[in-house]
Amino acid sequence: MGDDTRANDARRQGYDGTGAGAITPDGCAVEVWSRLPAGDAPDVIAAAVPPGASLLELGCGVGRMTHPLVDRGFAVTAVDESAEMLARVRPGVRTVRSPIERLDLGERFDVVLLASFLVHAGDAAVRQGLLETCRRHVAEDGCVLVQREGEDWHRNVPRESPIGTDGVVRILSATPVGDGVNSVHAQYEFPNGTWTQTFLSRPLTRVAFEQALADAGLRVETYLTEDRTWVRARPLG
Repeated sequence: MGDDTRANDARRQGYDGTGAGAITPDGCAVEVWSRLPAGDAPDVIAAAVPPGASLLELGCGVGRMTHPLVDRGFAVTAVDESAEMLARVRPGVRTVRSPIERLDLGERFDVVLLASFLVHAGDAAVRQGLLETCRRHVAEDGCVLVQREGEDWHRNVPRESPIGTDGVVRILSATPVGDGVNSVHAQYEFPNGTWTQTFLSRPLTRVAFEQALADAGLRVETYLTEDRTWVRARPLG
């Protein structure tokens, strides 16, 4: 399948990826994200917000959740910093290329979505920037949906899970690198190629997570799933 291609932006320190095709600054392989299923995430989101709501999706990638949400009738604005990722979003969907923490559209949305464990950014200042972007863009009577890592996500390693019918993802290691941050190494294997990603992730206890929300002007309204990986938050009064 050929060698990996560096995206236009330099890799962030502590992040890397290998494999065919474009690799984003945080080490994500565009080809891999094109193959990952949305799973039950669109169902969780749709059940938690009003039908037809305006929705700002932060870190949309190739649109794996964007497209099911559009199909359910949501008015989605899809944001990602990678031009290669956004190029795979369906024509007709409004897209914006920008780092999430610097986004300021001057608009408010019924729903702001921060999925894909982005709230666990290794850099606490970046994490706070992501949450402040959520607060800046959510309507006063709207909500923010956040996807968290499972509580044993960093301890239960190595492990593997299927991807569709012919792929597998392996979380090979989660190695402490200081200041409460782990360097996570993942491998994605398909019959026609193998990709890797190394990224930094900061585990958050429930208390630390809720404090981070509060610091950004948000509060947890409810945990949407039994494992508390999906959360609905509201603006603080």
